[in-house]
Amino acid sequence: MNKHIDFMQMALDEAKKADLKKEVPIGAVLVEKSGEILSFGHNQTISHTDPTAHAEILSLRAAAQKILNYRLLNTTLYVTIEPCIMCMGAIIHARVSRVVFGASDLKWGAAGSLYDLSTDTRLNHRPEIIGGVCLDECRALIQKFFSAKRK
Repeated sequence: MNKHIDFMQMALDEAKKADLKKEVPIGAVLVEKSGEILSFGHNQTISHTDPTAHAEILSLRAAAQKILNYRLLNTTLYVTIEPCIMCMGAIIHARVSRVVFGASDLKWGAAGSLYDLSTDTRLNHRPEIIGGVCLDECRALIQKFFSAKRK
């Protein structure tokens, strides 16, 4: 569990980068089975004018470029907020082995909250899902962001 916390702290650092850019503060880190970090990402949909520029997608893209393969076998994706439908689709296509997230997303989550693509037997890959790592810190960051937006 300690390794999950360490990597989630790195994802939180990425989320804080998004927050500084006035982006939804979500961060991601993709790690190989050996513990080597392949990539980092944070939301940049506004700054990139790209609805697909989610933390998870940017991290998957960077890792695929690094290893010159879109299949990211034997990897774990750490993300501060539960991945959405689009991101879970990309995670499944990339064959990521495990997704570890902080806080659930009851409005968009596709790893167990609103949908659960990870258990759909009609799909050819089902990543392991671990939720609730650094839950309070991940939740607080996103809640603070949206509270400020509403003011």
